[in-house]
Amino acid sequence: SHFSFNVDGGRCQNCKGEGHVVVDMQFMADVYVKCTKCRGMRYRNEILAITYRGKSINDVLNLTVREAFPFFRGQKKVQTKLKALIDVGLDYIRLGQPANTLSTGEAQRLKLAHYLNSSKTKRAIFVLDEPTSGLHMADVQRLVECFDVLIAAGHSMLAVEHNLQLIQQADWIIDLGPGGGEQGGKVVAVGTPEEIMNNNDSLTGLCLRDG
Repeated sequence: SHFSFNVDGGRCQNCKGEGHVVVDMQFMADVYVKCTKCRGMRYRNEILAITYRGKSINDVLNLTVREAFPFFRGQKKVQTKLKALIDVGLDYIRLGQPANTLSTGEAQRLKLAHYLNSSKTKRAIFVLDEPTSGLHMADVQRLVECFDVLIAAGHSMLAVEHNLQLIQQADWIIDLGPGGGEQGGKVVAVGTPEEIMNNNDSLTGLCLRDG
């Protein structure tokens, strides 16, 4: 509890482990001011004085997932959780990054990482909205591999997606169209990627063929 900023123990009592204090501006947006007591570090000085491999808890929380992986060498339980975050393309986020600063796609991938680490046997269906947003092609492939692991464990995946790299690796496609926005909303084609590619009414199929 001394190293958690969610409960009393080692966290700064002035900002309750937030690292900042909210100033109510009445009719204007609230202003967030760095806590003067802990200087934005979230913990009491005596907790910050404790180090592990030369780093305080504040230093560790400022590490990215990619930086933290080698730092926690020898700690298999920690590295297993970090590896799941790397696998879903979240190697750039900081360990102490507030959840409310994550994009929708990042939050979805964080949830996937949790299930990759989970030993639960209960099957689930994942409904994902544009999970590849902002990802490099190599990261999209890693994300697909994570989907494969979850599917092999008995889970099901349903994704609303425009990324052709992901679409072409789907088991089944429901192609909506024929256009976007007000020109869409109708089921144009259904089937495997190969069947969609052979459907002349499907713009998605045309793009898959050209790709």
